[in-house]
Amino acid sequence: MRDAPGPKAKNYITPAGLQRLKEEHRFLMNRERPAVTQVVAWAASNGDRSENADYLYGKRRLRQIDSRIRFLTKRIDAAEVVDPCAPRPKTAVTRVFFGATVTYKDAAGREHVVRIVGVDEVDLNRRYVSWMSPLARALMKSSPGDRVVLRAPKKTEHLEIVDVEYGPIPMDPFREPPGAQARADR
Repeated sequence: MRDAPGPKAKNYITPAGLQRLKEEHRFLMNRERPAVTQVVAWAASNGDRSENADYLYGKRRLRQIDSRIRFLTKRIDAAEVVDPCAPRPKTAVTRVFFGATVTYKDAAGREHVVRIVGVDEVDLNRRYVSWMSPLARALMKSSPGDRVVLRAPKKTEHLEIVDVEYGPIPMDPFREPPGAQARADR
């Protein structure tokens, strides 16, 4: 007998991040899956399926697509959209919460800028860190001038908050992956 489901983990996400997940879901459902299904049906009509590479690889790709669709559906259903541009109470404007752009100094005095985003929006090249990361957890609820301690798995570091801002967080739109079955020319 299964245990009763526990509390669902919160999936905080920005509006742009949610839009990107929905676009990927729509692409998989409306374009990629039907195209792969068509290839599998054609391959199945060729006869012996045990040695038919198109059929075997198509079936494997369908399982991958279906798995990704299930994952995206769960993430979208659990999403709690938080708009970083939404008005905040006076006391929260200068404190670090989800959606904040934070400037901080490390122990060596170097300044770093990070944006606190959802788990599905992490982009280390753009310095977008998850709200669940050790860095974001250390910064949460702090204000400019505060000193915080970052306890990461391999080191402990002291940081000083320089600035906290809230504004739009640019997000790259979903792009069709290279090698996708469903091409735009169809």
